[in-house]
Amino acid sequence: MPRLTGRVLRGAAAVAALAVVYVMDAGAGGTGTHASARREPPGRNTRPAGRAAIEPALTAPDPASAGPDDSIPPGSLVPPGVSAAPDPAGERAVIAETLRRLGDRWARFYTAAEFSGLEATLNGWYSGVGLWLAKAGSDVRIVGVQPGSPAEHAGVRPGDVVSAVDGTATRDLTVAAVAAALRGRPATGVGLAVRRDGVPLRFALVRTAVPSHDVSASLTADGVVVIRIAAFTRGVGREVRAAVAGRPGRRGGVLLDLRANPGGLLDEAVDTASVFLPGGPVATFERAGAPPERLLAGPGGDTTDPLVVLVDGGTASAAEVVAGSLRDRDRAVIVGSRTFGKGSVQEPLRLADGSAIELTVGRYRTPSGRNLDGSGIDPDVAVNANRPPREAERRALTVVRGLSATLPKKDRG
Repeated sequence: MPRLTGRVLRGAAAVAALAVVYVMDAGAGGTGTHASARREPPGRNTRPAGRAAIEPALTAPDPASAGPDDSIPPGSLVPPGVSAAPDPAGERAVIAETLRRLGDRWARFYTAAEFSGLEATLNGWYSGVGLWLAKAGSDVRIVGVQPGSPAEHAGVRPGDVVSAVDGTATRDLTVAAVAAALRGRPATGVGLAVRRDGVPLRFALVRTAVPSHDVSASLTADGVVVIRIAAFTRGVGREVRAAVAGRPGRRGGVLLDLRANPGGLLDEAVDTASVFLPGGPVATFERAGAPPERLLAGPGGDTTDPLVVLVDGGTASAAEVVAGSLRDRDRAVIVGSRTFGKGSVQEPLRLADGSAIELTVGRYRTPSGRNLDGSGIDPDVAVNANRPPREAERRALTVVRGLSATLPKKDRG
């Protein structure tokens, strides 16, 4: 019998863990039943235009195919047709094939480094170079460069296509794998090779601790506060509440921009919705084999100021929880294009070596009972998805101002 390496044994352990979890309906493992323990990192082989993942990979490695397939034979640790290869690529292939056969389109595997990076990102910081990445065919494209980051100082631009990290070609790699390669200890160097309009360029970057800056707020000349949420990482709800409460004069209403927001922590989505609701339901979580769990807004939200939520095809998962709850509770007008349509919740199963497998454990519904999976949210005021982003924002601001104009003068601030 050939001797199995540690890597192959680790892969076999992951497959065995998967089998155990699914025998138990995937409901007994994970991180618990509380909303604060659930996270919803979306991701898909083909992302909608404009949908991005921050460099530390709020999105996970590309999920397995959703198509049905044969189940894993009882007692087998390795699916038929997949050999136990003594190398990391072979280990990952074994796990990827197993995930594919489970039929869970959002199931995915993280190496220890990838999962640590994801946890750091969800906590609002990471050590890297400040890039936002998205999958473009077989390539990984840079879709954003964080202001003040090492990448910005070096001259990296949105639209550049990553070709290598530290000399390793990145074609056909997942966003998470490229993100993990770019991360590392602060003050360490990393080489980045890109193609810009077909021209190869190389950058020598030095990693640094980078805050996620997932909430930004600005005030228009006529008093509309524009709050942009890039992802629902730790503390986002608190930052949104501060932005709403701290605006001067409370004159012009609120524009909540959730475009290209891939989701994140479900409890932060609930906290964000609570900023604009008087309490009551935000969503219902349905876990396999358990009674439905209502997720409730906290008391004391702003229920009077005009509110518009701006969405697009990249608004997904936890971001749809916020938009859907505000829509169903008649609290906001939705402007933009149809959202992505992801109504499932995933939880991680941590393995002994620090790697993790993330599995779908349930679904959420909006307060009216809608399951958004595959359908998304249609806006009240539609803006063609092919129009420039600035046009959608102008339309949303027009709607906010119109709502403000209908208020009695005493309620305008």
